[in-house]
Amino acid sequence: MSAPIIRLSGVHKTYAMDGVQVHALRDINMRVEAGEFIAVMGASGSGKSTLMHILGCLDIPDAGQYWLNGEDVTRLDADALAVIRNRAIGFVFQNFNLLARTSALDNVEMPLVYAGIDRHTRHARARAMLDRMGLGERIGHQPSQLSGGQQQRVALARALVTQPALLLADEPTGNLDSVTSGEILGVLDELNRRDGVTIVLITHEQEVADHAQRRLTMRDGRLED
Repeated sequence: MSAPIIRLSGVHKTYAMDGVQVHALRDINMRVEAGEFIAVMGASGSGKSTLMHILGCLDIPDAGQYWLNGEDVTRLDADALAVIRNRAIGFVFQNFNLLARTSALDNVEMPLVYAGIDRHTRHARARAMLDRMGLGERIGHQPSQLSGGQQQRVALARALVTQPALLLADEPTGNLDSVTSGEILGVLDELNRRDGVTIVLITHEQEVADHAQRRLTMRDGRLED
């Protein structure tokens, strides 16, 4: 049996806020197989954003271990974690996080620039990904010239252009209307079903979580099935 794409064992994370110890994550054990679509739900302050930061190698646990594709990333230094983030993980955020005065094409190319891909190759790959997202005629548009749904499609194209093993989506429909939210969730569904992309989706909305194959709940820093 192949190793899971994600495995967390006994993960804890504590922050100091105004002199008070806040236990953001308490003894988290989690396993996600390649090709799964998982939704993590929870109220504000439940720990789901901290969990996302750990999964995305944006932060490291105070205790416990995290294996990504069989590699114990808790043992890696900051430079190695940056390489993992660039090559193995795609990120999609509620606020899109696009570069404001930069074209859709250049936004999507950015991870390939950091990966050291030559200009011709990264241009072709970014354009192909934007075409797939239905934005082939918008490659020269800046974010301010695009609708919210189009901006999120650019963000998805940027997240996927490196062909990551894992896509992390943090409230990806939070700033979108219901129709556009449905369209973005449809894209995620297709990526999972057709391409086998492993997706972990953070949300507080039940109707969004219903798109996932499996739903987990964060409550007071603990993960519940």
